[in-house]
Amino acid sequence: MTITCTRCSQPAHTVMTFVYSDQEVWLDDATTSKPDGYPLCEVHANRLSPPVGWTLTDRRSPVRTLFVDVA
Repeated sequence: MTITCTRCSQPAHTVMTFVYSDQEVWLDDATTSKPDGYPLCEVHANRLSPPVGWTLTDRRSPVRTLFVDVA
C-alpha cells in the first residue's frame, strides 16, 4: 500500500516530524510503510516553511530512493 501525502493524494516521499518544546521541524525520507510523523509528497515537502522562530532541518537524502521498504 502506498502512503499518500497528508495535504493531497500524491504518494509521500518525505515524513515531517516536530517537537513543540524545542521548536524544531525535521524532514526525513519516508522509508517505512508506517511513518512516525506526517507524510508529505515532494511538492509539499519542498514548500514547507516552519513557524517564525522554529528551526527546519532537512535530513532527506540528496537522491530519492526508487523503492520503499514495505515490511
